[in-house]
Amino acid sequence: MHLQVQPDPHRAAQAAASIIAALADEAVAQRGRFLLAVSGGRSPWEMLRYLATLPLPWPQVHIFQVDERQAPQGHADRNLTHLSRHLVTEGSLPAQNLHPLPVDLPDLDQAARQYAHTLQEWAGAPPVLDLVHLGLGADGHTASLIPGDPVLQVQTRDVAATSAYQSYRRLTLTFPMINRARSLLWLVTGADKAEVLARLLAGDTTLPAGRLRRDTALILADQAAASRLPAGAAC
Repeated sequence: MHLQVQPDPHRAAQAAASIIAALADEAVAQRGRFLLAVSGGRSPWEMLRYLATLPLPWPQVHIFQVDERQAPQGHADRNLTHLSRHLVTEGSLPAQNLHPLPVDLPDLDQAARQYAHTLQEWAGAPPVLDLVHLGLGADGHTASLIPGDPVLQVQTRDVAATSAYQSYRRLTLTFPMINRARSLLWLVTGADKAEVLARLLAGDTTLPAGRLRRDTALILADQAAASRLPAGAAC
């Protein structure tokens, strides 16, 4: 697991967007398309705004969701709302290249199966994404892999429904699906993440985030999030 520390959240977001752009060029040159899954929460919004300004090979870029809340369409709590605005409406991603988690279905287990099929159609069987973007919660969750949720035990499905968390049930990619990706890119900002980031880098597998593979992972953190790390921790 590699770590890069940026001076502030803006520089971290810019660095994340630049890395995504470089990996997109590489994937399209090697395999003809780039398959990226983006996590929810507020931390990726600025990253998405920067990404939309970069000259990616957008017709060959396909965006999937790592997780999504069962919130109404267009709601501010819906991750898709921000993905659509930043990358499609304000950016150059073709609308048909954005593949939303179907949380509008009344049966979330059926919705999970449907999205798993979508992933297989685009990324093979078993599906392998080029890059998964991840955030880190102060409680150690990543994606919607929440401490204590039964979804943490899922090992035979690529997509699963969660219990209610912060008012919403969710769909999320599971540990097996995320760990199969060619690369993982964490974006971790804010002083409230300092303790949990130190635990993650120390290899604490009691955290849900600590159960993801480390050999393909890069963490981009700002100074505040990295404030509890030992000197020289960044590569």
